[in-house]
Amino acid sequence: MSESMKNYEVTFIVDPVLSGEEIKATAQTYVDLLSNEDCKIVYVDEMGLRQLAYAINRRTSGVYYCIEFQVEDGSVIDKLELALRRDERIIRFLSIGLDKYGVKYNEDKRNGLIGKVKKKSKDKKDGKGDRDNRNRSSKSSSQSKAKEAPKKAEPAKKAEETPKAEPVAKEEPAKKAEAVETATVKEEEE
Repeated sequence: MSESMKNYEVTFIVDPVLSGEEIKATAQTYVDLLSNEDCKIVYVDEMGLRQLAYAINRRTSGVYYCIEFQVEDGSVIDKLELALRRDERIIRFLSIGLDKYGVKYNEDKRNGLIGKVKKKSKDKKDGKGDRDNRNRSSKSSSQSKAKEAPKKAEPAKKAEETPKAEPVAKEEPAKKAEAVETATVKEEEE
C-alpha cells in the first residue's frame, strides 16, 4: 500500500425483490465501475439479506454489500455516488473514507479477529477467575439465607394485614343490602 493511495468503503443495500442473479449482477456492476476507474478492490463483502431498522420504499429487508477499495484521488466517489443514486435497484448507500484505524479494523475483521464470539467452557468448578462466583464463594450459605429471610418475612406481614381490611369492606355492602331489604319489608307491611 503506497502512501498516495486513499482507502474508501461503499456500503449499499440492494432491493431484495430481485432474483439472486440480478442482485449479484448489481453488485458486480459497481465492482466493475470501480475497476475501470483504476481503483484497487481490496475486498467485496456480501453481508446477505438483513432486516432494515425501518421500512424504505415499502421494503423491510435488503441485501447488503460492502466494497472496500483504494484509489489515488477521490474523484471516482462522485461518479460512484451518481450511479448509485440513479440505480433503482439500490435502496440506500453510504460511502466513507477510511482512516488507518478503519483499515486496521477491516483487516482484523477479514482475518476473523473481530466479530466472532468465543464461548468460554465452564469446566472449572472451583470458581477461580470467574467474577460472578468470586463474591459469592466468600460468603457462607447461612449468611446469604439470613439476608434473604427478612426480605421474605416483610411481604408476609403486609399480606396478613390486607385480608383484615378486605372483610370489613365486604361486610359494609352486605349490611346495606340487609337495611334495604328490611326497609322494603316494612313498606310492604304498611
